Amino acid sequence: MEKNNIKNRINNIFKKEKLLIGVVHLNPLPGSPSYKGESLDEIFDLALKDTKCYAQENFHGVIIENHGDIPFNKPEDIGPETVAFMSVITNKLREKYKHLIFGINILANAAIPAISVAMATNSSFIRVNQYTNAYIANEGFLEGLAAKITRYRKWIGADSISIFADVHVKHGSHAIVSDRSIEELTKDNEFFGADVLVATGQRTADSAEIEELTKIKSATHLPVLIGSGISKDNINNYYQKCDGFIIASSLKFDGYWKNSVDLERIKSFNKILNLLK
Repeated sequence: MEKNNIKNRINNIFKKEKLLIGVVHLNPLPGSPSYKGESLDEIFDLALKDTKCYAQENFHGVIIENHGDIPFNKPEDIGPETVAFMSVITNKLREKYKHLIFGINILANAAIPAISVAMATNSSFIRVNQYTNAYIANEGFLEGLAAKITRYRKWIGADSISIFADVHVKHGSHAIVSDRSIEELTKDNEFFGADVLVATGQRTADSAEIEELTKIKSATHLPVLIGSGISKDNINNYYQKCDGFIIASSLKFDGYWKNSVDLERIKSFNKILNLLK
């Protein structure tokens, strides 16, 4: 795709504000170890409550993620049941909140199933945790999928779906590429067609390092989001250094990702955020 088209697509997503995206961590889906036989409607109702909180407090969008499916499968082992449930749930949410931007993340690194869900639900983007190069994850060895993702996206006519790519993905070791700088890893993601880059910490809810974020921003013309660890206590440190935020854990009861979204925590977060605008 031509760079002008990519730029226009990003502008359409970002508009004039810093992008603020919440994450809906779905309860365990069929096929995962912690699934206890809940119906699709039961899983949807919990997702709806979280989405409602984000929408009520003027978030720009949400990522629908199968975070309850731990331990995660490798991409090639993701079953059709995951794609089916996530497609139905996302579509039902989009029907209720048409003004929100929707994104899909299927763990671990299942970008092609994620594009399928995004295409079926008219979602705007997918998040890909390992887009280029390779690393040792909790799931084992994971390769970058840029070539497969971009070809599959073209094949199914899903060019409108943007790719949000992590530069230095959490929950793993980067020993394989330890001889390459953050700047080079950043350039790899841009060179292979990512639309938006994501900076994260070492684990879910860990803050991104300011130094690493600065290196990523300096090495790309693409928008850069903070993808973990943002809270009302530290957003002041990051606000001027990035183009937006993906946030979840700090907005949940007790700040724990497995819990439901706490509307009062979102309100407290937004009070701080509004002071920075």
